[in-house]
Amino acid sequence: MCANYVPVTSAERLLQFFGVVRGIDEPTREVFPSGLAPFLRLAPDGTDSGELVRTVADGIFRFVPDFIAKVEWARNTYNARAETVDTKFTYKKAWAEGHRCIIPSEAFYEPKYDETGQSVRWRIRKANGEPMGIAGIYRKYPNLDGREMFAFSMLTVNADDHPFMKQFHAPDDEKRMVVILEPADFHEWLTCPVAEAKEKYCKQWHGELVGDPAPLQKRPKKSPPVPTQKPADPTGDLF
Repeated sequence: MCANYVPVTSAERLLQFFGVVRGIDEPTREVFPSGLAPFLRLAPDGTDSGELVRTVADGIFRFVPDFIAKVEWARNTYNARAETVDTKFTYKKAWAEGHRCIIPSEAFYEPKYDETGQSVRWRIRKANGEPMGIAGIYRKYPNLDGREMFAFSMLTVNADDHPFMKQFHAPDDEKRMVVILEPADFHEWLTCPVAEAKEKYCKQWHGELVGDPAPLQKRPKKSPPVPTQKPADPTGDLF
């Protein structure tokens, strides 16, 4: 499970590593479920040909946004299990329609537990410093104001035997990891037939990953408001 990550928001890195042009250049930041972040999909090129090209858009990091459903299961739709993405009600329609995407990420976070049962958040990234292209699934929906919006979820696979990722999550929990794509596979992941996508690309990535502790900073407590003296009522007891 990945509930927190650092998206690629640099226009230069999006162009260099993912081949897409983004009109804005944002500083590095962390994103949590329901946050907005860039993702890559196939879309018409804007000409009469209607050719599909790789493009970047902003989407909500959670497949079912709050205003569609506020129930507990919807809050946990930021990750989709690759094993069941084609059968689960939440995802199966988007999967069948080929709505696969790539989520550009500088790093993601997972909890690591020590022998006392205490967990510390770790920051995980590629050892070579390059960003990751995480396989995802996305949906389109009309926002409350009628605008077209997007939401996406990261695909995950079992990592019980992964040499690096098996050390994360609670001791008795199944180990999971996001599906990391090789850059050479970006195009095929977005364009291959639905029947081939899971078998070909939804698997553990065995490139070199590194990590280090990155505890989540606690928010400072808000100071209580300073009481102010109520001004005198010039009307006295007239009303």
